[in-house]
Amino acid sequence: MASTSDIKNGLCIKYNNDIYKIIEFLHVKPGKGPAFVRTKLRSLSNGKVLDNTFSAGHKIEEVRVENHKFQFLYPEGDLFHFMNVESFEQISLNKNILDSPDLLKEGENVMVSINTETDLPLSVDMPASVILEVTYAEPGVKGNTATNATKSATVETGATVNVPLFINEGDKIKIDTTNGNYMERVK
Repeated sequence: MASTSDIKNGLCIKYNNDIYKIIEFLHVKPGKGPAFVRTKLRSLSNGKVLDNTFSAGHKIEEVRVENHKFQFLYPEGDLFHFMNVESFEQISLNKNILDSPDLLKEGENVMVSINTETDLPLSVDMPASVILEVTYAEPGVKGNTATNATKSATVETGATVNVPLFINEGDKIKIDTTNGNYMERVK
């Protein structure tokens, strides 16, 4: 049993007869009253996000997980197929387990958290950023640069990203996987 002082991002816990992954947390110590921890939990069975507050010292049931490196092979409908890079074992995961499936390129390496008790995959941790090629971008309008102007562009995985006006088709760009935002152009 862990307590609220052990809460950190990525921790998997049992809560309300389901397994949740902590995606955000904040320790709050108000001037009046007891301390508490405000959390955002993502259900690993259905992908729904839940806001919850734990009082300080509250006991939480931690789920033991092992992280393994997997390579993304291909999508097939709502299933995404991965291969363990060490044992070459293949698994199929539902699309709702992934944080940003539209940014996942074939051959990309990800970390898969596996429950040690049941050997079932719980979540997929994407790399912090991915480099993708722009397949379609409308031309930038000249004179529209007084402000931080952006346009939408489609990348090789089919995702649509807002990019600066100077990005053209064929450019490689770096995208943040946590929020899907453009970071920089890669040479």
